[in-house]
Amino acid sequence: MNDSSWGAPPQAGYWGPSEQGPVQGAAPAGPTYDAYDAQHTRPMPIVPDVPAHGGDQDDDRGAARLSGPLFRDDTPATAPHGDSSQKPQEPMPSAPQPAPAPQKKSAGRDLGAAIGVGVGLGAVIVASLFIVKAVFIGVIAVAVVVGLWELTSRLQERKDIKAPLVPLALGGAAMVVAGYVRGAEGAWVAMALTALAILVWRMTEPPEGYLKDVTAGVFAAFYIPFLATFVALMLAADDGSWRVLTFLLLAVVSDTGAYAIGWRFGKHKLAPRISPGKTREGLVGAVTFAMVAGALCMEFLIDDGTWWQGLLLGLAVAASATLGDLGESMIKRDLGIKDMGTLLPGHGGIMDRLDSLLPTAPVVWLLLVIFVGSG
Repeated sequence: MNDSSWGAPPQAGYWGPSEQGPVQGAAPAGPTYDAYDAQHTRPMPIVPDVPAHGGDQDDDRGAARLSGPLFRDDTPATAPHGDSSQKPQEPMPSAPQPAPAPQKKSAGRDLGAAIGVGVGLGAVIVASLFIVKAVFIGVIAVAVVVGLWELTSRLQERKDIKAPLVPLALGGAAMVVAGYVRGAEGAWVAMALTALAILVWRMTEPPEGYLKDVTAGVFAAFYIPFLATFVALMLAADDGSWRVLTFLLLAVVSDTGAYAIGWRFGKHKLAPRISPGKTREGLVGAVTFAMVAGALCMEFLIDDGTWWQGLLLGLAVAASATLGDLGESMIKRDLGIKDMGTLLPGHGGIMDRLDSLLPTAPVVWLLLVIFVGSG
């Protein structure tokens, strides 16, 4: 360091790097070194070597080292020049910071609203299911149309993908009705006609983006109305109301078990890149709750059903519901959104409730056909 940069004469007795003698021009020691020079010449502080640290610790420790005066005999700027009556300031030790209060776990949603909406929807579904089956078919069709509207709206907003909503809505409702009236064959025919309608409908607009629009439309037709058709297939059986009730109960119980156990004991992430909130402990809770509920439902609700069949059914429901939830989480992450909609307070949109139900419907339909027949 060049001492002249500090505006003071060279220090008395300072030796250069070679340590072979005094620096040329240094003030002599003894009486010839007057008092004025003594007041205005400051010894350079000896700063011990500090080992380097990486990361954020560097900033914290550096800030601690630079707090307080740089020189040991520094005084505040307001003190008179040469006034030695005021003692030099010493760095104040940092006061210990109180430990942060532990935060309580949060459900992340309005739990009261979620429970209220869930109970209301459950009452409507159960009432329509056991009073008039045709009314329940209407409930499925309405849910399908609203789900299609949410999905196509988010695709257009976030990805500029214009999947044709009109043929999707008409074809989706027709798919559900055809499945209930004509069985699986009717559902497949309605699916094929819906895909054809999507291709034709999109031809009325410019060709730019045609491929991505019709691809998204066909995907939406399969993902929502076609999978929902399997609920109509279950309802068409003689004990169809009880089959659908079993399907709904298992899906809800699986979701409840995953939420309760995961919220209380969840520590190990299940799929952090897709859904950070899901844990392996929650999956264990979903499987356990669903298997117990499945055994009870097959034993008491389904004709000719046995408890061990219910265990397998519950295991399959927990797996398919979890995969369905992760599948929609993947879609929402790609779109950069948290929920598909805001129609249901505490839940999000219709699609945020159908995510686990849609892939579970064909699984329950198939296993019930294998276990007790088509009815």
